[in-house]
Amino acid sequence: MTQDQNTPKDRARKEFAAVFGRDPEGVWQAPGRVNVIGEHTDYNEGLCLPVALPYAARAAVARREDGLVRVHSAQADGVVEARVAELAPGREGEGWAAYVLGVLWALCADGHGDALAGGLDVHMDSDVPTGAGLSSSAALECAVAAACRELYGLDYSDPQAALLAQRAENAYVGVPCGVLDQMAAMCCAEGSALVLDCRDVMTVHQVPFDPAAEGLALLVVDTRVKHTHGDNEYAARRAGCERAAGLLGVPALRDVRYEELDAALERLPEGDEPDGKPGLRRLVRHIVTDDHRVERVAELVAAGRLRETGALLTEGHASLRDDYRISCLESDLVVETAVAAGALGARQTGGGFGGCVVVLVEEAGAEAVTDAVAAAFAERGLPAPRAFSAKPSAGARRLD
Repeated sequence: MTQDQNTPKDRARKEFAAVFGRDPEGVWQAPGRVNVIGEHTDYNEGLCLPVALPYAARAAVARREDGLVRVHSAQADGVVEARVAELAPGREGEGWAAYVLGVLWALCADGHGDALAGGLDVHMDSDVPTGAGLSSSAALECAVAAACRELYGLDYSDPQAALLAQRAENAYVGVPCGVLDQMAAMCCAEGSALVLDCRDVMTVHQVPFDPAAEGLALLVVDTRVKHTHGDNEYAARRAGCERAAGLLGVPALRDVRYEELDAALERLPEGDEPDGKPGLRRLVRHIVTDDHRVERVAELVAAGRLRETGALLTEGHASLRDDYRISCLESDLVVETAVAAGALGARQTGGGFGGCVVVLVEEAGAEAVTDAVAAAFAERGLPAPRAFSAKPSAGARRLD
């Protein structure tokens, strides 16, 4: 087999044929993402700054005519089958395939049911690490959304596709995520960071983001601690933010001005929740200050002053650790060790309770920082972390 025949696209085509006994009509992919700054701000209608990763989910797809959907994954056993006309939230036995089926359900609910009525075969393959906070589920959803848009000639933009994918995850899978992950997977551009205003997702704004050009590297350190957005911790924080917005009389915490933060906090109850979850003041303080950090980082990046963002990343981690309380021992250890070893800044990224940490470092010092983190984990008897350099990549697209 030649090197060209062993590309991700060709592997997806070959595996599709092996499972379904015919060739796919095409292969589409959507990337995972890492969020440089702006965490848990998306469901508060705030600001985020993600970049797409070179890791992606790929969907090899072909249409059917009998109303049946068959879904297979290179990372799971068996084929999941359903009928387009019977797709509905709450169906049992779908497992990971719910992320794919949910997109089809969302498309039907959006008025595209006639186009999709014939069904389709889908083979998925992904090299986005799962459970690491890199949006592996959004990558699946957006690869399928991109495939359906082209195969069926559907008229929706990249931001609209992201909203449909978010609806699939919220309403069909049951995960109350914001739109950050799906917007990054659909709309990020190679060599750029996406300045995402979650109140105005139809307007896509990119800023050049090229750490290597400034002699820097953006490392992603996977702590190997698995997290899940479907647990009560994520939902509790979202509910707390919505409650705080109601008490403050604003549509969302996005509307609390940074300059008026102290006055807003005085209007909220003091103390934490009885179960130890952060109180409303802590939640509001993190969201408002992180929105402000996104604005400052975006301005510095646009001005070619990426080095100066390091302290803001570390400040953002302290906010996630102390106010939002979604860090963990391993994430804190990466941040503390990396900064002590010379990194310009570091912070946890993703939903929290594990996953990955982003580290901004001089390119010449990247190996030393990585080695220091690995040694710190070994000293404490923790599983070795995995580190790689994040190269800002393109959003969803067709591969052939």
